[in-house]
Amino acid sequence: MQLRQATAAGPEVRSVVILGATGSIGRSTADIISGSGGAFRVEAVAGGRDPMALARLARGLGVKFAALADPRGYADLKEALAGTGIEPAAGDAAVVEAALRPADIVMGAIAGTAGVKPTFAALSAGRTIALANKECLVCAGAPFMRQAAAMGTRLLPVDSEHNAIFQAMGEASLETIEMITLTASGGPFRTWTSEAIANATPEQALNHPNWSMGPKITVDSAGLMNKGLEVIEAHYLFGIETARLDIIVHAQSVVHGLVAFTDGSVTAGLAAPDMKVPIAHCLSYPKRSTTTARRLDLTAAGQLTFERPDFDRFPALRVALDALRAGHGLPTVLNAANEIAVEAFLNRLISFREIARMVEEACNSALADGVAHEPETVADALAMDQAVRERSRSVLARRDASCAGVHYA
Repeated sequence: MQLRQATAAGPEVRSVVILGATGSIGRSTADIISGSGGAFRVEAVAGGRDPMALARLARGLGVKFAALADPRGYADLKEALAGTGIEPAAGDAAVVEAALRPADIVMGAIAGTAGVKPTFAALSAGRTIALANKECLVCAGAPFMRQAAAMGTRLLPVDSEHNAIFQAMGEASLETIEMITLTASGGPFRTWTSEAIANATPEQALNHPNWSMGPKITVDSAGLMNKGLEVIEAHYLFGIETARLDIIVHAQSVVHGLVAFTDGSVTAGLAAPDMKVPIAHCLSYPKRSTTTARRLDLTAAGQLTFERPDFDRFPALRVALDALRAGHGLPTVLNAANEIAVEAFLNRLISFREIARMVEEACNSALADGVAHEPETVADALAMDQAVRERSRSVLARRDASCAGVHYA
């Protein structure tokens, strides 16, 4: 589906659907649209469990349809939207309905695997996708990209690293690219010892030095699992093999990605650490819009540093890269087991060190007993995801039974 072009009647107005509207990416998207001077019109919004926050956004953006994933909040949503003309709905089917509303571009920002089905529905309907949900590609990368190719639709990366790489690549062919490098801030534990990291509390893991994100992705960032997931995402998104994907730690989060070409030149994507930059790029692509996003001042940054990731202190990164190299659907297993492990850590049921250990054990078990396999369809990937989640929860239940009363600070 082609984005509508400007006409003699006036400037182009792009219609948008925001999935995950009440999350950090969704709220930033709404801020950009509200300040765009009418360049965008929001058709529908979808949120998770907060009916009042969704209603405020829906009213402020003047949408036609608002869907809440949690059906328990429907009555509150309906009451909050009474008299506005905005149609309320709730449940998984309602979120898919929001994704299918007519739009030029769909912001896919629902956190976790919950975002896969509605984002895939929008993709299958021919919508251009601004992809902020990395699980779509980590969990179901191959079928997702096959469908994009079959529909002739474009995926625009919202992750700051992938967006920087997308811009740095330009129209270059893969044959001319020697290496794609994603940068990692190193998170709050970049300089910590292995022992200190192992005993980190949820509060410490959630204290990211550069970015304000949701709890799950922030914990992933603290252990560098997030960077492993991003490498898997880059593999599918750019269609490039693992040998040409690299990671470096860059504490200042100014350089977000680099593309090295076969002629020896390197193009880097730089910006202040502000998610409004890649969001605005995707919303307006291939044009550029004016935003209030933070501007990059290299003199204020002072110096930019780069170092190799430490796989001993951050084993989750190694586990993720091993899963990508092994194939056999292990990225799907990795993603499912990691969501359960992070949830357990945030609930103080396991230590920070146990996140990577639990995920690695899930990958090994799934490979050994045949649960892991290359998913042929998105439904197949989601079925494998569910099986791994159930198994991981069973492992946690057995562990808790044997360690009754033990909780981590």
